[in-house]
Amino acid sequence: MSQTVYLMLRKLTETSGEVVRLGDAAQILCQDETIENRLKAMKILRISSKKRHRYVMEVMEILELIQNELPSVQVENLGETSFIIAYKPPETENPVWQWAKTIFVCLVSFCGAAFAIMTFNNDVDVTDVFQELYLLVMGRESDGFTILELGYSLGLALGILVFFNHFAALKLNTDPTPLEVEMRLYEDNIAKTLIAQQEEQEQKEKT
Repeated sequence: MSQTVYLMLRKLTETSGEVVRLGDAAQILCQDETIENRLKAMKILRISSKKRHRYVMEVMEILELIQNELPSVQVENLGETSFIIAYKPPETENPVWQWAKTIFVCLVSFCGAAFAIMTFNNDVDVTDVFQELYLLVMGRESDGFTILELGYSLGLALGILVFFNHFAALKLNTDPTPLEVEMRLYEDNIAKTLIAQQEEQEQKEKT
C-alpha cells in the first residue's frame, strides 16, 4: 500500500550550510515515520559557491527527486510551487565591527529623522502657529519656549516610540512593528521578482 506524503515548501529558506536537505526547506508529514525521516534527510541542493546567492527552485524538481528516491509514495504539495534558497556563508562575528555598524545606522537614522522633522516644521510654520495660538489663549506674546513647545516635543518623541512599538526589549503588544512589516514586504517582493525572472529565463531558453 502506497503512503501519502504531505509537503509544504516555504517561500524563502536561509542557510549557511553547503548541503540543503528537504527538511530545511519544507514541512513534511507522513504516517510512516521512516519515510518522513528519509525525505527530511534527502539532499535537494549542494552549494559550491562561497558567496551570497539566492537559488530559485521549483516544486517539480522536488517531486522528481522524491519519485527517484521513493517511487511508491504519493506526494501532496500544500505549499509553494516556486521557492528560494538564500545562501549566506558563515562568518566570524567581530563585536567591534557590529557595534560600529549599529552606531553608524543610529546616527544616520537620528540625523535623517531630525532633518525631516525640521523641514516639516519649517514648511507648515509651526513656530508662528504656536505663537498665534499662545496669544489667543493666554493673551500675551510667546517667548518661544512655552508649554506648547514642550508638549509638542515630548509628544513627538512619545508618538514615535508608540508608533514603532519597539523600544529596546520593550514592546507594547505582540503586533509586528511597522519596520518589521516593511522588511517582510521587501523580502516577499524580492522573492516574487526572483521567481518571475527565473520563469522568464526558462521561457527564453525554451524558445
